[in-house]
Amino acid sequence: MAETQPTILFRDDVTGQVMLFAEPAEIIVARTRAEFFAGLARMEQAKAAGKWLAGYMAYEAGYLFEEKLAPFAREHRDTPLICFGVFDAPQPDTHPLAQPKQRLENEEFLTAPKAAWDFPIYKERFDRLHQHLRLGDAYQANLTMPVEARWNGDPRAAFWSLIERQPVKYGALVDLGGPIILSRSPELFFRTDEQGWIETHPMKGTAKRGTTAAEDAEIIEAMRSDIKTQAENRMIVDLLRNDISRITEVGTLDVPKLFDIETYPTVHQMVSHVQARLRPDLSIRDIFSALFPCGSITGAPKMRAMEILHALEDAPRDAYCGAIGMISPTGAMRFSVAIRTITLFEGGRAVFNVGGGIVFDSTAEAEYEECLLKARFAVGDQWIAR
Repeated sequence: MAETQPTILFRDDVTGQVMLFAEPAEIIVARTRAEFFAGLARMEQAKAAGKWLAGYMAYEAGYLFEEKLAPFAREHRDTPLICFGVFDAPQPDTHPLAQPKQRLENEEFLTAPKAAWDFPIYKERFDRLHQHLRLGDAYQANLTMPVEARWNGDPRAAFWSLIERQPVKYGALVDLGGPIILSRSPELFFRTDEQGWIETHPMKGTAKRGTTAAEDAEIIEAMRSDIKTQAENRMIVDLLRNDISRITEVGTLDVPKLFDIETYPTVHQMVSHVQARLRPDLSIRDIFSALFPCGSITGAPKMRAMEILHALEDAPRDAYCGAIGMISPTGAMRFSVAIRTITLFEGGRAVFNVGGGIVFDSTAEAEYEECLLKARFAVGDQWIAR
């Protein structure tokens, strides 16, 4: 992997707004439990000293907030549990690294994609999960599988080319040493402001785009009235209401949007909004301990779903399904749910995961097809071997 300046670039493709962080004074990296909690404490110190923080927290870090799940967090990791740069301030929009960069290569950035599970393997995992649902161990769980590919070229140019394929609000390029993260997330994990309010936008419920505007309108109306889609979304809304209530003032919790539909180039997604006022004097650790990982990519109840999924999924999710974002010295934060996220390793290996929420009346065939549909953000119309 070529030597590059440590940077993090955030981009809202809807507004075109970019935020670049470069020249970190320090990079906080943790791969073990002891390093993880020490890293969170160091982040708190940096924030108190007037610094900005930007980076990511891997999905497996969520195990460490629960004693029962802590043994699941393996310590020999290619991807850190946390990786955050400490910065004086964001760079100006005119900075060269904040400008679009065109890919010069003719071939795709990602090639030879291969799903880790063919359909028979997926169905076997699905059936085991479905048995848990029948027994009442969980109401919903988000089963995911990795797709491996080869990458070649400039990751920064690839980031900009992916924007053309699927514009999103929470795009991010994280290059702080180690694996490079390219994220095309449409989902807000949480956002806090300087007045102490927090909001989250759980995304659950997916439908393929139609071929015409009229067909799209029919699909959206069907999604809004579909009992299964509503049930999936409401379960996660209720889970996040519960999570947020642990760190917010009584009587301030609200759901200003329920069952809204957002449209992207290949899919429609159902989204709801939850907001409340934070209790004063909360630390970074307090907030993440209550909320992380996001319920939309675990299931309900969260801890039991995480246990079940750990037994079913062969490999760590790493940055995928974690959180990518920034923390300002004034207390404002913004983190995305790291879905539609590609991890680039040295030697040309790339990994991204795809998955979906499984409920009692889900079918393995439809869910597997949805996984392959979601993979198009990374590989377009390429055939995915399995």
